[in-house]
Amino acid sequence: MRKLLVLLSAVAFVVAFSVPVMAADWNLYGSARMATFSNDVTPGGANPTSDDDLLWDLQSNSRIGADVKAGAIGGKFEYGTGINLRQLFGTWNFGAGTLLVGQTYTPVFYLVSNQVWGTDNDLVGYGGIYSGRKPMIQLAIGGLKIALVTPNVVNIDPYSAASSEVDLDPTSITYLQNIAVPASGTFTDTDTTMPKLEVCYSFKAGPFSLKPMFGYNSYDVVDANDDVESVDSYILGLGVSGGFGPLYVKGSVYKGQNLGQYGFYQDADGEAQWAGNKIVDNDSMGYQLIVGFKANDMITVEGGYGAVKSELDTRGTYEDKANAYYLQAVITLAKGFFIVPEFGKLDHKYQTVNGVNTEQGDTTYYGAKWQINF
Repeated sequence: MRKLLVLLSAVAFVVAFSVPVMAADWNLYGSARMATFSNDVTPGGANPTSDDDLLWDLQSNSRIGADVKAGAIGGKFEYGTGINLRQLFGTWNFGAGTLLVGQTYTPVFYLVSNQVWGTDNDLVGYGGIYSGRKPMIQLAIGGLKIALVTPNVVNIDPYSAASSEVDLDPTSITYLQNIAVPASGTFTDTDTTMPKLEVCYSFKAGPFSLKPMFGYNSYDVVDANDDVESVDSYILGLGVSGGFGPLYVKGSVYKGQNLGQYGFYQDADGEAQWAGNKIVDNDSMGYQLIVGFKANDMITVEGGYGAVKSELDTRGTYEDKANAYYLQAVITLAKGFFIVPEFGKLDHKYQTVNGVNTEQGDTTYYGAKWQINF
């Protein structure tokens, strides 16, 4: 009898906790994406030699996930290739607004380009506004979103090379870090006292949708003599989109300071530097313009252009530029299945130091993305 009571208690316990789960609405989804591109990469420097390579691979942003809804409580999980956690968050709709806890796209996010090369690059690094999917606590009320995001911290290493370039693969964003030795010693620590703050507001004005956004990140670097310097970063941006029948126009513009320390994606040096005994700020700006035309339910044509620029005034004049453009056609063959042939170019332009230009190379590509959503 005792064993029967234990068994019945265990069953009742499982059923009690399973009822809310079974009542939830689970919407599973997936997306398989193949990149088939020919890349012609010309490196920077003197007498560069072009390198032609074929990219024929599963895109890393292929995904599987689910949207979950259970009354006022909701959630989402999404994984990419290689067990890569893309999104994982829960939401609580309390009537006047929604509280989000977890990892997803932050309020400083405006990708309206459909550029498919570079794992659906969407002009990221070339005018697209994107600072990643980050852990955060976010409050949304109507079109307003306010989020406290994991702070971004970049320790300046005085023992690194004076100039180093990191380029992981042909589809990665190129970053440049210029490092100078602090006058009072080496940085031994970084201190954070506040999360990154991001705010956006989405609204309509006639045929256009607008989204102003703002982000601020701050932390301290400490040297061996316990001298403290603050590294402050911000970004201020505006996104606009609208349509006139089958024609649509989209774009964005942003301005920021020390975007490398902020954690913002940009193909131009956005890092603050040391000069003498102080931090010298790096000012950046970027923009993108997208124009598209939906010919019919099967074919949509789109073209886009984006550019970025940064300036740093220390030990002379420093400037870095880059731009990109593309032309594509989205061909829908069935519901959830489409092919996107695309041609484009990414020009890393040049760096200017004291009036001397250094070419940084470019990439010209053509091919197609194949995608099936299920």
